[in-house]
Amino acid sequence: MILPPLLRTLEAAGVPRDGITILVATGLHRPNEGDELVELVGAFVASNYRCVNHHGKERDEHDYLGTTPNGVPAWIDNRYTRAELKITTGLIEPHLMAGYSGGRKLICPGIAALETVSVWHGPRFLEHPQADCGIVDGNPVHAENTLIAQMAGCDFIVNVCIDGKRRVTGLWAGDMIKAWEVGVQFCREVVKASVPRPADVVVTSCAGYPLDTTWYQAVKGLTGALPIVRKGGTIVLAASLTEGLGSHEFRAALDRYEATGAYDKPSESLTCEMDEWQLVMLKKVLQHCRVKVVSGGLSADVLRRCRVEPAATVEQAVSESLASYGPHAMIAVIPKGPYVLPVVAAA
Repeated sequence: MILPPLLRTLEAAGVPRDGITILVATGLHRPNEGDELVELVGAFVASNYRCVNHHGKERDEHDYLGTTPNGVPAWIDNRYTRAELKITTGLIEPHLMAGYSGGRKLICPGIAALETVSVWHGPRFLEHPQADCGIVDGNPVHAENTLIAQMAGCDFIVNVCIDGKRRVTGLWAGDMIKAWEVGVQFCREVVKASVPRPADVVVTSCAGYPLDTTWYQAVKGLTGALPIVRKGGTIVLAASLTEGLGSHEFRAALDRYEATGAYDKPSESLTCEMDEWQLVMLKKVLQHCRVKVVSGGLSADVLRRCRVEPAATVEQAVSESLASYGPHAMIAVIPKGPYVLPVVAAA
């Protein structure tokens, strides 16, 4: 929806088509190729424009822009840093670490190298109490990637919000910070939902494909529910997990956490290994409440390794929880977890 009119505008202004590169901001995730690329940018764009993926593990494909005052080295994809005109497109929604996605996040971590993300996603940033969904003020994760994005430069953004059926509900274009901040104000009012008191049980999901295909991504459904589940309560998560746990680096991190008991100890390192940052966020959840997971994608044994309790059905998980908390327990339901910002209403 965004790219065709944007590309027509550029070409009408005299930018030659062969001078345009569409860089997919994969961050440290796998590339978008083949049918998946067509799904992302559309068949016409995929066939008629140079579409390339960011490779976060290939440091030689990045330019070093300096180190921030907080010690984060800024390595950004050189196809972006060396471009004469830099435009980013993205989605504004609640984000488990940076407050909201979109804006500066397309640059860091979208086109940043592992050397940057491993420090920026380290425990000293992620374990900060303000590094959470829907929080911008005082959030060190947000402040740091905004600074890195400013170091890289950005001429123009096009950001959108979407509804439950993935229809565009708002569009903001212009300055990377100012346009994004207006979009965040809109998003905050749309996605915020309050409950009268913390719930004993929160039933949620990861909003389906593609956010529930791996356990790595599914953690976002858990952190999204955390603000309204009481200490010692239970989150019931339904997720397909059709692609398993996630990357081999994430699986290795799971093994390390299991072997060393890292879930129960303070973090000692200032950096994270590849994909370990999601376990730092999971640790926040596990230290606060119990988790029951309903999924056909991972076996019960594997789920237990992830420090969560397997359940055959959502109904069974709720029934077990009511047996623990009593028949008058408060239950909250968030059908599409990562797209909602739940809050406990002020007294």
